[in-house]
Amino acid sequence: MSTSTVLETEEHQALRAAVAALGKRYGREYMTSLVSEGAHPRELWSEAAKAGFLGVNLPEEYGGGGAGMAELSIVLEELGASGSPLLMMIVSPAICGTVISRFGTDEQKRQWLPGLADGSLTMAFGITEPDAGSNSHRITTTARRDGGDWLLTGRKVFVSGVDIADATLIVGRTEDARTGKLKACLFIVPRETPGFQRNRIDMEVHAPEKQFELVLDDVRLPADALVGDEDAGLLQLFAGLNPERIMTAAFGIGMGRYALGRAVEYAKTRQVWKEPIGAHQAIAHPLAQAHIELELARLMMQKAARLYDAGDDFGAGEAANMAKYAAGEACVKAVDQAVHTLGGNGLTREYGLASLITGARVARIAPVSREMILNYISHQTLGLPKSY
Repeated sequence: MSTSTVLETEEHQALRAAVAALGKRYGREYMTSLVSEGAHPRELWSEAAKAGFLGVNLPEEYGGGGAGMAELSIVLEELGASGSPLLMMIVSPAICGTVISRFGTDEQKRQWLPGLADGSLTMAFGITEPDAGSNSHRITTTARRDGGDWLLTGRKVFVSGVDIADATLIVGRTEDARTGKLKACLFIVPRETPGFQRNRIDMEVHAPEKQFELVLDDVRLPADALVGDEDAGLLQLFAGLNPERIMTAAFGIGMGRYALGRAVEYAKTRQVWKEPIGAHQAIAHPLAQAHIELELARLMMQKAARLYDAGDDFGAGEAANMAKYAAGEACVKAVDQAVHTLGGNGLTREYGLASLITGARVARIAPVSREMILNYISHQTLGLPKSY
């Protein structure tokens, strides 16, 4: 038995092959043309949905594949390796789909999960705030009761895809009636709700998915906009953040693999002296190192996905953070080395690698910085004291 079959089933390998074939038909040029046109990858999204790839992690009773994060991460990684990653997969089926399927009411599941599974509905996710950053305890978006409704007020930044999402899952805070302290809660806010404003943030990252600042000014929501139990908001939030980290790892690994593939192809054929440049160790060894680091990151991502799918939220939290860290570092190094391997050609639009330099940084910065992951491992894994 090969090592790969121990780590991934035959079904996983077949899924990889099927997604890779789909991605190959679209590729990097498809994505770059969308960016220049200001369009969205609707055709790829629709085709991936029809093949059952988008909702592979969602419950079968609501039209999903009944699988888990192991399978969904394979889909995003392989699309990324083809040069056409779908960023909204991290947000819509992974974060929002997971939270609703685990904690939503029966009505919320019926309303959202079939559409999230077949791609006809998408959902964005709003947690980051201008003055809170990585400190979720400083979130100031608050919800207060007004009769049978909720009134939601606050601001969010760096929210992906709000312009195309049918709703945004907003992380807010409500006042605990017993203690008076604020506690985390999640609300579904439909895109056209009065008082829900969006302003596009001008980004240097070349991606079809746009980033937005959201302003919520006494947004009135019905009682059933609250997801799950008001007293379990923090638990529900973290249940969505582990899939986010696993999928961000898949995003980074896929991008790194794409860049490395282009560099290897170039190094095999580019001839300046007698042999192709890939014969020289100064070119070959850094590419080999990049490959090793991407493979190591994938191993940790597979561990995180397996733990999460087995219901071990605590174990998955540690592994998902480490996977995201490793993938971010490996992605940045792979992209940097790929651009360097191509020399001046690596900075041309023709070869399409230069735009990945900023894209690769996303895997290091979002959804949580590498420094915050190091904090997590320092405190949670190593038991070192906190500085904050």
